[in-house]
Amino acid sequence: MSMISLLTRRARINCSRIRIPARQLSTLPNTTIFRALQDHDPDSLAVIHSSSARSFTYGSLIADVVAAKDDLERKAANANASGQLAGERVAFLAENSYDYVVTLLAIFASDAIALPLSPSFPSGELKYILDNSQAKVLLATEKYADKAMEVLHQGLDREPLFNVRKKLLEGAARQSVTLEALKKPSGGMMLYTSGTTNRPKGVLIPQSALAAQASSLLQAWNYSPDDRLLHLLPLHHIHGVVNAIVAPIVAGSSIEFMYPFNTDQVWKRLAAPFQSTTTTKPSKITFLTAVPTIYNRLLNTFPTLQAETQKAAKEGISPSNLRLNISGSAALPTPTKTSWSNLSNGNVLLERFGMTEVGMAISCGLDNADRVDGSVGWPLPGVEARLVDTDNGQVIPVGDEIDPKGREREGEIQLRGDTIFSEYWGNEKATREGFVDDGSGDGKGKWFCTGDVATRRVVNGAGSGSSGEWAKGPMYFIQGRKSVDIIKSGAEKISALEVERELLSLPQITEAAVVGLPSEKWGQKVAAVVVLHPDAASSGRSGKSWGPMDMRRALKEHLAPYKIPSEMKVLDAIPRNAMGKVNKKALIKEVFDV
Repeated sequence: MSMISLLTRRARINCSRIRIPARQLSTLPNTTIFRALQDHDPDSLAVIHSSSARSFTYGSLIADVVAAKDDLERKAANANASGQLAGERVAFLAENSYDYVVTLLAIFASDAIALPLSPSFPSGELKYILDNSQAKVLLATEKYADKAMEVLHQGLDREPLFNVRKKLLEGAARQSVTLEALKKPSGGMMLYTSGTTNRPKGVLIPQSALAAQASSLLQAWNYSPDDRLLHLLPLHHIHGVVNAIVAPIVAGSSIEFMYPFNTDQVWKRLAAPFQSTTTTKPSKITFLTAVPTIYNRLLNTFPTLQAETQKAAKEGISPSNLRLNISGSAALPTPTKTSWSNLSNGNVLLERFGMTEVGMAISCGLDNADRVDGSVGWPLPGVEARLVDTDNGQVIPVGDEIDPKGREREGEIQLRGDTIFSEYWGNEKATREGFVDDGSGDGKGKWFCTGDVATRRVVNGAGSGSSGEWAKGPMYFIQGRKSVDIIKSGAEKISALEVERELLSLPQITEAAVVGLPSEKWGQKVAAVVVLHPDAASSGRSGKSWGPMDMRRALKEHLAPYKIPSEMKVLDAIPRNAMGKVNKKALIKEVFDV
């Protein structure tokens, strides 16, 4: 697995100048991730490409990671006399594939900081990330070499070593690998925030935090070597990288890549093991993690499938075959959850709460009774969570969630534990402001302020411990981001997510985003941006298009009057990022010109 130097004078320095000691050619760090790789059955499948059926075992994966790590370190050494990659940012552009997994792990193995880039980003945005991170190396697969060149031609503050990785056709020959402890680990991963509320920030996640995140998920969601995970997600977000690559690799599961997302292909793959017309039947998919928009699109296209494919697909997503289906990264509408459960003969989508800075922090449990509508569950193993009252800044004790007026108290979710990131790269002010010390002196460290507001309550029938000892007590219910999803109208605080859920329960609405607009009278007023179902074009009063008055009448029985949107704008589609999130600040400016 070689790299071809394409750019920079540094990459053209004589390769004989500095040699990597032979001892390193078969050495990997003695860390949680690489110990797990060593322990897996070398003949078991690690990665499968769904479209081509190319597959790679864990034995091949280890060999390729070693080869890629040695090649990366050799190129870095030849380009710079110091040759040190520990703690340096290594950015890379790669398709969702085995090559991505090898590149990611090779960077970890070099004790460097892996910086996955999104090929869908415009070159200007990639330039910002490379400049902000001060990346030392930029790698690209052959498919994205031209994209990388576009960015480099713009001129970067720090000229990186640039190389193109050749496509892997076969795994490298197996070899004996020695695990060696790092003197002072400084590697990990850096992901950039979505930028839905501010300019994207580089989130530095040490390898120890990545290992803690994987360990927490393995305990809560029971990944195993028997799992086949269908990977449909982009790979520059925590969801696609940790939940769907790092955790399954630590567990010894198989990852099957199918990207970009295509509804017909997904349905055919889920159905294939159960169709009589399939000659070579692939293994069934046992694990699916996705975002609400993916589940919505699957539900909308299911009626268009052929009858035999429908029957086989329903069997494929039934609880006896698809053991776990997870929804995250955006709020899950109750109608979507209900429709998926009905279609799958009782497979209930599991909701969870996470973010770039913390990985997954809160989750519902494996027991269906622990998957409560509107709730994201309990703090995951190894994660401490608390609510801090958004009015007075006081910690809300467990059992004291109701205020003197009988209302649920809302609080910001604050977290701590080994899964939390270390810093915002090059932004000491943001890092300092992101953490608070509770003054208890308990030695457990500071709390990270998520900016997400929630309520907390005990739900009858849930939290019995059947999903694990961690899944007990009051459950968390996300109300939204403190900055954009909590609307203050008069003396009332309104959860935009609550209003969105009710809007999405209406058959006339297929998409909805609720925002707060400035109001001289109330401070803020509630407004809705919606996408109407085609049938709603003539379903309003007097045969006219369904409009604001129809919306308000439909919500009257479900929401308090002050929560019902006073304005409604209809769009053909609501702009979303790759993880299904809406930039509400940009939406307000674009739609309402505020």
